[in-house]
Amino acid sequence: MLESNQAFGEALVKSLIGERGHIPIARALPDITAELAGKRTGEAPYSIYQLLKHMSYWQSFLLTYLEGGKPLMPSHVMDSWPSEEAPENEEEWQAIVQHFLSGIDKACQIARSTQLDESIAHFPTETKAGILRNIASHNSYHLGEIVLLRRINGAWPPPGGGYPV
Repeated sequence: MLESNQAFGEALVKSLIGERGHIPIARALPDITAELAGKRTGEAPYSIYQLLKHMSYWQSFLLTYLEGGKPLMPSHVMDSWPSEEAPENEEEWQAIVQHFLSGIDKACQIARSTQLDESIAHFPTETKAGILRNIASHNSYHLGEIVLLRRINGAWPPPGGGYPV
């Protein structure tokens, strides 16, 4: 891998996991309980559970492209949001968190091991770097909403603090 590709890949990894600009995503999620995840707060249009399910939907969708597949485009963006507001139980919630974090790990592995300027087979107007950047920015956008909902609910900062490392 070219040195510039490797440097850009590491920059993408930092964006995917979160650093400097915000708390690492893996520190912002695991201590959230199923009860908090399913709580609707004030005028918020969705719960933390719905946010993370939406983030996971699009992350998995975009990872499918990076793995050579062609995901089925939803008929409407609202199809990427769950209608249920809360997980059924703690086990389901923790499985959703782990699935999402595993997707982050997979995206980081791709960023570190692939030629980032290669186009995507089933999305020829996009590059691997572009897809990874999209995952990072979408997750960062919604992570801010999760942090805000946590703060409103008195569940911030997480254990270890709420600042970037």
